[in-house]
Order: sequence, then C-alpha cells, then structure tokens
Amino acid sequence: MSTPPNQRTCLITGSRGYLGSCVKSRFESEGWRVVELTRKPGAEEMQAGAAIPFRLGEEIPPERLRGVGALVHCAYDFSWRSWEKIHSVNVLGAEKLFQAGRSAGVGKLIFISSISAFEDCKSLYGKAKLEIEQRLKSTGALLLRPALIYGDQPKGIVGSLVKQAKNSRVLPLMGGGVQKLYFSHHDDLTRVMLDFADGRFSAGPAPITVAHEQGWTFRSILETLARVQGNKPRFVRVPWRPVWLAIKCCELLHLPLDFRSDSLVSLMHQNPHPSFEPARKLGLQFRPFRAESLKL
Repeated sequence: MSTPPNQRTCLITGSRGYLGSCVKSRFESEGWRVVELTRKPGAEEMQAGAAIPFRLGEEIPPERLRGVGALVHCAYDFSWRSWEKIHSVNVLGAEKLFQAGRSAGVGKLIFISSISAFEDCKSLYGKAKLEIEQRLKSTGALLLRPALIYGDQPKGIVGSLVKQAKNSRVLPLMGGGVQKLYFSHHDDLTRVMLDFADGRFSAGPAPITVAHEQGWTFRSILETLARVQGNKPRFVRVPWRPVWLAIKCCELLHLPLDFRSDSLVSLMHQNPHPSFEPARKLGLQFRPFRAESLKL
C-alpha cells in the first residue's frame, strides 16, 4: 500500500456503520489517511487507494495491509444465528484479520468488543466478543468494551430508544426494565483509540470498559428520554421469555424483524459488575450521560 509522505494510515472495518463512521471521521479530522476494509468498495475508492476488498471470515493477504499505522476492527456480521456460523465468521474472521495485521507490521491494533462480553454471559454476541478478546490477548491489541454508544445527535440503538420514548403512548418493559445499562459517548471512545494509535499509552491484557461508571436502569433511560421530549407514556411490565420465543420462531421462519432474539438475551443478562479498573489505571475519564444535552 502506498502512503503519502508523513501521513499516517488507519485501516477501519465496519466504517459504514454508526461507530465505524464516527471512527473514520475522527481519524480523518486528526490528519490520518483512512482506508476502508469493506465488502463492496467502489471503483473510484479502490483506484484512489481509499478502500480494500474485505469480507469478514475470509483470509486477507498481509501485503494489502503493509505501511499501515493502525487497524481498527469495528465490523461484526449480525446476519448469522447459529453459533457455528457466528464463530466461523466473526471469531475466526477477527483472528485472521489481526494475524494478517501483525504479519504486515501494522503498528497499532484496536478491537471493538462490547460491555456484553464477560464471563458467564448468555448472549451469543457476548460470547463471540469474549472469545475474540481471548484470542487477541497475545497480539498486543487494544481491547475496548463500549456500552450504549451515543452522540449529541443520537443514532443506532440510542436513536431508536429516543424515537420510542417520543412517539409511544405505551412502552413495554421486558422483565420490568430493571436491567442496568451504561453509556459511551462516541467522542470519548474515538479519543481513546486516537491516544493509543498516537502512542500516548500502551495496551494491557485486560479489556478497557469505555463508559461512564454511572449505571442506568432500562426504565430510567426511557423515562428520562420521554420526559425531555415532553411525552408521558405508560409503562407496562412484560415477561421476556414469551417474547423471546416469538422472535425466535420468526427467525426460524426467516421472517424479517428489526430486533434479534439474541439481543433480547443480551438485554436481560447484562454484566452485573463491569470492571472500570483498567480505565482508572490509565487515568481515562468519560462523560456522564445527559439526555438534556441531546439534539432531539
């Protein structure tokens, strides 16, 4: 890969998703040249050296990654339901990518894990992220565990919650909504990546939870988002297992849904005691979630 003199290059997977797009914008704003690893690169992007064909789960030749200062792996393929496919594509795919990165001499390796990854987690998503962490420990990669990612203009999961809290007269609470969740501002998350890529600190073996330490119950999140938007919905407690079964049946019938059964499992089995100690040791501080600051 040819790189302009004195310009650092960062490879990013999943750059067309919410977090990946934030990472791309942040690195570019700091003077990095960003190259996307993507399944469908455009002809002009490839000709300009701004994209490389990449499919998660498949081998990628190390020579395509040479001359790179940092690699940020944000991509995750949610299309698979069975553990066999999830493991083959996401777990082994991540390992292949980082092995290629090491062989190519990539300076800084960064893996975006999840706060859903912890010992005894129940969701397949959490299990996959946890195994990837374990496989990457020996690579010197920075392992980051974000929580609910949001920005001043909320998108992704938080954006969906904002819309529900604004437009719904009745809001269901799975299991009563007592699950404790945490928040990660995308600016804080990308700042940690940049500081590591710029050599301001070194990666340790432990994953870093990149989130403010104040936890919010799912109900309190919806109540707060509804209040700041002038809505007063009625909350209804819903047993989650029958809902999970219904979603699972739809998935087995290949019916399109906006919510996955595994996501419900993840919501209902959050990490009761996420570790913030690695972040404290590095002196990392993250902003608290303030619904009033959102541009709704």
